[in-house]
Amino acid sequence: MNAPLPPQKKIEFIDLKAQYAVLRDEIAQRMQKVLDHGQYIMGPEVKELETALAAHSGAKHCVTVASGTEALLIAMMALDLKPGDEVITTPFTFAATAETIVLLGGVPVWVDIEPDTCNIDASKIEAAITPRTRAIMPVSLYGQCADMDEINAIAARHGLPVIEDAAQSYGATYKGKRSNNLSTLGCTSFFPSKPLGCYGDGGAIFTSDDALAQAAREIRVHGQSARYTHTRVGVGGRMDTLQCAIVLAKLGRLDWELQRRREIGAEYHRRLDSLNLTTLIVRPDRDSVWGQYTVRVADRARVQAVLAEAGVPTAVHYPRPLHRQPAYEKYGDPASCPRAIAAAEEVMSLPMSADLSDADMDRVVAALAAAVGPRTP
Repeated sequence: MNAPLPPQKKIEFIDLKAQYAVLRDEIAQRMQKVLDHGQYIMGPEVKELETALAAHSGAKHCVTVASGTEALLIAMMALDLKPGDEVITTPFTFAATAETIVLLGGVPVWVDIEPDTCNIDASKIEAAITPRTRAIMPVSLYGQCADMDEINAIAARHGLPVIEDAAQSYGATYKGKRSNNLSTLGCTSFFPSKPLGCYGDGGAIFTSDDALAQAAREIRVHGQSARYTHTRVGVGGRMDTLQCAIVLAKLGRLDWELQRRREIGAEYHRRLDSLNLTTLIVRPDRDSVWGQYTVRVADRARVQAVLAEAGVPTAVHYPRPLHRQPAYEKYGDPASCPRAIAAAEEVMSLPMSADLSDADMDRVVAALAAAVGPRTP
């Protein structure tokens, strides 16, 4: 195995500075417009962004909210999730997926993942349905949609809604349609590191159901159907006008960025194919926008240390599945979902952004080659 590379300047894990350098003028103009009109809450940029994102996604409605977490919470409130109701989901995801279920008194029911995509295994969902099941919540992990047609078909047979947790996959396509427009409700995040991010917290709910859209709009403003008329229980879940303005400034470059993420992901795949690691599969009927570019490696801590010495940052999404987290291990058997447990021990995310340079990719691949060596026959 090759010796580690000498220390070099650290690569940006997500290069938001390069993106800002290109969009500086558009962002400044958009923010100045908000500062001039002074409508910092529910200003005109909110509706403008919702209209643009609905058109881009193909969904009839977009409702901006304070975060991706708030999107999931409000979506389930719109569905009137009750204490004790079960929601089928994956344990291999960020905590917000299960957190929002539990906050409403619901019960997460874990279904294991596909080892080659790390997405929920649709073939195992039907067996998890019980009389208390209220919804199915797949996660479009790392930027690739789950098997949504199969999931929707199962849901239809049992009269259940589907909520796509699309926090990492805005702009991804599945059988010619976009993520967030694939099921009853789609929920995304505009956290700065996401494929479409703001400069703080933000998120959105997508649906083509008029009643659910209206419920979501009311819930995000404390359940108001008119000023000081509280038709339902709600939350303070609005997305700030300034954050909407920032996302609007990024939309002109978005499709280029999404295509670059696909191209960079494909190039990573090609260049890592000969190394002693496992790349995730992108199914032929969909693509990935690589919210994270994630591989699976043995001896991960050592590999991360070698890359760190070479100035290559890495992250782990996620080191412990939710059914083994202290807050959630009471929901089901912590020994279940063995594929999720195995993935948590091996996954490692590499630098990924639309502005990742060829030179930086060269360094990432060279550091990985030094750390893991060639694949053995």
